[in-house]
Amino acid sequence: MSAVKVTEGSVQVEGCGAPLFYRQSEPTQGEATASVLLLHGIRFSSENWLNNGTMETLAKAGCRAVAIDLPGLGRSQSASAPAAVGQPAPAAFLREVCERLSLSPVVVISPSLSGMYSLPFLLQHPALVRAYVPVAPICTEHFTAEQYRSVKVPSLIVYGDQDAELGERSLNNLRNLANHSVVVVKGAGHPCYLDDPDAWHDALTGFLGTLRRSGEALDRRA
Repeated sequence: MSAVKVTEGSVQVEGCGAPLFYRQSEPTQGEATASVLLLHGIRFSSENWLNNGTMETLAKAGCRAVAIDLPGLGRSQSASAPAAVGQPAPAAFLREVCERLSLSPVVVISPSLSGMYSLPFLLQHPALVRAYVPVAPICTEHFTAEQYRSVKVPSLIVYGDQDAELGERSLNNLRNLANHSVVVVKGAGHPCYLDDPDAWHDALTGFLGTLRRSGEALDRRA
């Protein structure tokens, strides 16, 4: 990982009591072209993003990637969650995380449980989100089709074709997002990014490349 710098730290967020642990990867040379926030599911933590190569892949793609351990999980077990599992959390939680870590505008990668945090943040603060990458998140049913259609943020919806329950249920709601594309990872289950990391990384880096090219085109027109 010579081309990648990986560090660890913690961030204090109001109402959590104890600080939240995070891992960060970034290019060793040059300025990062995008900031990425990696969230995780209930049985996982930031360590999974390190071990499956996503943090290295993002840094090599020119991104600053921050993977946090959500409250009550991983190395943030002493922190109090702002909402019960399965209930949408206040949007202010991720807003403060991003403010304290200087991540805005941010690409949010949000699998499974973390939907309870990412969806309120996306819907209430779309100007702070550069792009959204949901991976079969929970809580999609708590919001209306009209709310989703109001969000113009570029979104990449990802799920494994063996995730017949949550993957397809979340897709049915998220397909209402105004500016989205869908990637189905063949032969993969709910944690498709672990079942087939290569397919996941190809989809993710391709999406980020499209974002970068569209940003450059806007800069030229300006």
